[in-house]
Amino acid sequence: MKSYTFQTSGVCSQEISFELDEQNKIHNVRFLGGCPGNLVAIGKLVEGVDAKQVAALLKGNDCAGKGTSCADQLSRALTQALAQ
Repeated sequence: MKSYTFQTSGVCSQEISFELDEQNKIHNVRFLGGCPGNLVAIGKLVEGVDAKQVAALLKGNDCAGKGTSCADQLSRALTQALAQ
């Protein structure tokens, strides 16, 4: 598995870390900061799911008119990881 760390922007969490396996399935999503209950739940929901599918699903999710959200930031992080 390959590990990734993404510095967030415009949201309460400061960082997202996760791993992708050889089939681009997501594992061990962790958010630093933010709303712990919601962010732990996101990590559980995406565990073992295809990164491209999750990125498409969460893309553009907005939090309080910020133009982004922790979920959207995860989408961006996954998109960047898949492009590498």
